[in-house]
Amino acid sequence: MTMTTAASAVPRPPAWPWLAAAALSGALAIAAALLGHWPLLAVAKPLTTILIIAGAWQRGGLPRRRAAILAGLVLSLVGDVALLWPKEGFLIGLVAFLLAHLAYLVAFTASTRLAAKPLAFAAYAVVAGLLLWQLWPGVPGALRLPVVVYVVALASMAAQATCWALAEPDGPARSAAIGGALFVASDATLAFNKFAAPFALAPLAILLTYWSAQALIALALPPRGR
Repeated sequence: MTMTTAASAVPRPPAWPWLAAAALSGALAIAAALLGHWPLLAVAKPLTTILIIAGAWQRGGLPRRRAAILAGLVLSLVGDVALLWPKEGFLIGLVAFLLAHLAYLVAFTASTRLAAKPLAFAAYAVVAGLLLWQLWPGVPGALRLPVVVYVVALASMAAQATCWALAEPDGPARSAAIGGALFVASDATLAFNKFAAPFALAPLAILLTYWSAQALIALALPPRGR
């Protein structure tokens, strides 16, 4: 038996323990955000995304897709840390998540061409347009162009995930499509809370949909060996 064969025969732990740990850490982060306990939030928020990254690392799939999803998760971690300071870190977080969505877009084109299902892009274009229309009056002038670019990237990522799911309905793509939709919901809630109408339970809605989205995107990678 060669060293390569022996290494491949070593069983790898499943992703679910890491994702279960991420759920617990995420619950602590949400509680910390609701209670205004910044030290706990500063630990639990990035830890949750790190645990999702660990779960994704255990999984396989097409090398291009796996590398791009892992890159998107790491960039999201950068955004998580930046947004611990909502004012000072907002633009850094926006750029980090913009790059994360572009990485996911690359992942979702690994086996399905871009905009393979035009109706999916048309539907998300309507969603993006409505979102910008509602937010526009409250977005500061200096942030308007970055916000537009971000919303276009976000909607394109979610639309391409849907294209992948429609093209390969029997695979893990449905997980990515639901994750993309939840990411849109999370960011829309965050934007409304920041630019339009702040509300007390915003951290619950934002973080619950955000980590659900990230976990589902990670689970779009099949277990190793499949």
